[in-house]
Amino acid sequence: MRHRTGAGSGDAFRCVGCRLGVPVVAPGTAHRNHCPSCLASRHVDGRVPGDRASPCGGRMVAVSLSTRPDGEWQLVHQCTACGVLKLNRVAGDDNALALVRLAVRPLADRGLGRRALREL
Repeated sequence: MRHRTGAGSGDAFRCVGCRLGVPVVAPGTAHRNHCPSCLASRHVDGRVPGDRASPCGGRMVAVSLSTRPDGEWQLVHQCTACGVLKLNRVAGDDNALALVRLAVRPLADRGLGRRALREL
């Protein structure tokens, strides 16, 4: 399903973060929902990827990375409006530097290990 929010032909959308024009077609995923440059997204999907059923429409920021059992990377997006977390497949043309910055973010926080142990 193509993005229908805003003006346009349906084969691209404007990033809510960096305002880059983003093509809907992406290598490695059937439903592009984030900017390959800054990794920002919009909260448009409900329960099923590509359904465009969410009434929220808030900005989603990439807060972390996760891996699937097969080793594939997933972006963890959090909505700045309602706080919901969503997992989204990394596309083949996503900014590698932005992905690595997300991956090493926990290493930059020296107190993360201690806080995590306290929570357990």
